[in-house]
Amino acid sequence: MKRRLWLLIVVAIWSLAPQVSVGAESNDADGRRLVIRPEPDAPWNAQLADVGKVLDSAADQLWIHFGDRKLAVILVEPKGGPIVLYGRGPNGEYRVRLATGQTYWSQYAFQFAHEFCHILCDYREGGKENKWFEESICEMASLFALRRMAEVWRSDPPYPNWRDYSSALAKYAQERLEKHELPSDTTLAAWYRQHAEELRKEPCIREKNGVVAGVFLPLFEEQPEHWEAVGYLNAEELNGPRGFQEYLQDWHRNVPEKHKPFVRRIAGLFDIELAEESAARANGR
Repeated sequence: MKRRLWLLIVVAIWSLAPQVSVGAESNDADGRRLVIRPEPDAPWNAQLADVGKVLDSAADQLWIHFGDRKLAVILVEPKGGPIVLYGRGPNGEYRVRLATGQTYWSQYAFQFAHEFCHILCDYREGGKENKWFEESICEMASLFALRRMAEVWRSDPPYPNWRDYSSALAKYAQERLEKHELPSDTTLAAWYRQHAEELRKEPCIREKNGVVAGVFLPLFEEQPEHWEAVGYLNAEELNGPRGFQEYLQDWHRNVPEKHKPFVRRIAGLFDIELAEESAARANGR
């Protein structure tokens, strides 16, 4: 009798618990759940569950600011990058490759936040001349995510014994910031004019991306609600090369009204004045 009663209790508890379909590719009812899947057969040299916790935490610091945005599943491998591939997976998944492994959690977070930011920017091929700006935004996303993770992990880490690792996350970000500081005797606008031609030819110059990222970081930390604006960086159809001012004007035209002053503020850092436009074009987001 006792055994039967115990079984009935177990069944009742199980029936009330949320049911999880292992390997399911659907999101929650509102489509907002972010699904990040570390490749299970890849050489992580770390516990897959731990890897997932770190990637989720890095993405969460950005994703929380993207309103009703929906994304496909993100597949992640530890080697061959860091890069997010243009080619999608068989079911439309994003494919991210890192260049890390073992338990280098700060490195995981830094690399993945950068690639995740490209996804949030609706990255696309072509139009290389202004990609340095997106690269710099994504470099800043890594710093932003690490610094936010450091704060979150101090009080609510993925596991209790990871709480002390929060200082390592903060240190990793600070070292990157100090490594690529804007010289104190210049402005971002003057610095950009000096390096513009080089950046238009080669967008991934990390020490230069880092300089721009360091200037942008306080703005996004002060007003993180404007992270959503980067989702409109690539909203404009490409019809040939664009100057940097035209690129920023296109961005300004496409963002919702609430983000326009923020975009103008960023343009102002480069001594660029954008024309104020009224309604942003609807783009289905």
